[in-house]
Amino acid sequence: MSQTYQIFTDSSCDLPQERADAYELHVVPLTVQMNGKSYRNELDGREIAFSDFYAALRAGTPASTSAVNPEEFRTEMEPTLQAGVDILYIGFSSGLSTTYQSACIAAAELREKYPKRTILTVDSLCASLGQGLLVHHAVQKKNAGASIEEVAQYLEDNKLHLCHWFTVEDLMFLKRGGRVSAATALLGTALQIKPVMHVDNDGHLINVSKARGRKASISALVDRMEKTGIDIASQTVFISHGDCQADAEYAAELMRTRLGVKDILINYVGPVIGSHSGPGTLAIFFLGSER
Repeated sequence: MSQTYQIFTDSSCDLPQERADAYELHVVPLTVQMNGKSYRNELDGREIAFSDFYAALRAGTPASTSAVNPEEFRTEMEPTLQAGVDILYIGFSSGLSTTYQSACIAAAELREKYPKRTILTVDSLCASLGQGLLVHHAVQKKNAGASIEEVAQYLEDNKLHLCHWFTVEDLMFLKRGGRVSAATALLGTALQIKPVMHVDNDGHLINVSKARGRKASISALVDRMEKTGIDIASQTVFISHGDCQADAEYAAELMRTRLGVKDILINYVGPVIGSHSGPGTLAIFFLGSER
């Protein structure tokens, strides 16, 4: 399909591969390290299957992650520019990774080399399928005929309405990442207290409240959707999970029965984000009046 601009994103969007293919996205992979090996976080899990990754985490295998560097972005972007196609990059939150900064460095260099091409970068301030949902809306705008500048402006105007609400099963992963204190993690684990968290306007993870038990925490996420969602029954809603499909289905059923949501996509939290959130993470994403 001929096009005047290509939407780029990175693998922290956690979209299913088939959805990314249908959207004609160019997806740049981040990297996860485990057992002395590096694996690209491809959307289809071709280098490390998502179920295998989470099984290793549960077995106590540590994981670390790497952002995309400027040279990798240059390598990924240049063929598109050489083909005479402009680029709109929608990146992983700058509050959680240096990936977006790397894209900006590469874009600045490539603008000098290809002065006739337009290269726009948008810091999504989103993560996982929150980023994926923002990309989804960008694709809908593009397919409706919006220009690259119009889509970029839409993203800037609406990204702080992309709500992220999530909970985790194992507080120890958040402790390792400095998101909760050791005392909070130990006490919460002992009392089965689950955090209810979100991504704020700066793209950072913030602990908002607590719930006693897993189902109560999932219900609390849907409560947040009910409180701030805009015309929620007619929205496309995304759910991502850290190898807990049944919990994701439970959340989806709550959305259907309580709020009348019809269009729901469920997919894994990929290995890069999952390294920090751990198995059992459950997150919901929708458009709301505020984050």
